[in-house]
Amino acid sequence: MKIQSYAALAKGAKLQPFEFDPGPVLEDEVEINVQYCGICHSDISMLDNDWGITAYPQVAGHEVVGTIGAVGPHVKHLQPGQRVGLGWFAASCQSCLQCLGGDQNLCPQGRQTIVHRHGGFANRVRCQALWAVPLSENIPADKAGPLFCAGITVFNPMVQFGVKPTDRVGVIGIGGLGHLALQFLNKWGCEVFAFTSSEAKQAEVQKFGAHHAVNSRDPAQLQKIAGSLDFIINTVMVPLDWGAYLQTLRPRGRLHFVGAVTTPLGIVPVQLLEGQKTISGSPLGSPATTLKMLEFCARHRIEPLIETFPMSRINDALDRLRSGQARYRIVLSNDIQ
Repeated sequence: MKIQSYAALAKGAKLQPFEFDPGPVLEDEVEINVQYCGICHSDISMLDNDWGITAYPQVAGHEVVGTIGAVGPHVKHLQPGQRVGLGWFAASCQSCLQCLGGDQNLCPQGRQTIVHRHGGFANRVRCQALWAVPLSENIPADKAGPLFCAGITVFNPMVQFGVKPTDRVGVIGIGGLGHLALQFLNKWGCEVFAFTSSEAKQAEVQKFGAHHAVNSRDPAQLQKIAGSLDFIINTVMVPLDWGAYLQTLRPRGRLHFVGAVTTPLGIVPVQLLEGQKTISGSPLGSPATTLKMLEFCARHRIEPLIETFPMSRINDALDRLRSGQARYRIVLSNDIQ
């Protein structure tokens, strides 16, 4: 049976109905009946070929929530009808050192849901069964999709780098990723600092769990907290004065990137030597870490603030995200017949 979707047929083109035959479900795969699919800036980057890796027709969408519709013959841990989520990664080799060590998100042969594959802007989507992560009924289906991309992206470094409840942690950029990072860090027990250049968001950040709002365009405010933070998570993709943020870190502090900044950082090693500071980055997380995140969300009732559109209005939804006005994640409800 053919899959019905919305695809960009060329760079800059509006998405339009597109159907394709995915062939049989492979031995280690599942097919997910899509109920909801979030929209991420990475979808726009793929649709616009910003990274030079897009193959058209491009069916984006990698924040999928739905139910298992079909399973391959080697899949034993998932059953038809079971509710699952799917994020950026759709497959990994399962035999390299990274996969064997539980870091499947670092697999050199890993395959992404929307890179040379068709994603979740559709009525059905395929993935390797490992990456279809079971979803608790305690998390609303319409709000769960962004957790599988934005959520795990900011949760993973908290686990990987041992962020402690006694830490003072800053978040740069209070958008789709940042508003979830504030919630996670608050419930983690941290003292949370929100860096934002938006006066409107300076009032909102406290609702998400920030204890302090710092105007990132005010050097005096950055100087006021110099040498006081243990960890900073950067969620933005634009170039900033990274040296100024390094100055806000304590000795052994870490500036961590999850936002895909594509320009040089403009930092010299001496800025790291003074205070033994570290710069790092990470891509989403493993299935096991995603399960931990979902359990944490259910326990503390953490969820994204979303706007919803029917999938048939996908171009309107994309325009809303491109405008920068989305608060804070856009989720598509599948109305494809």
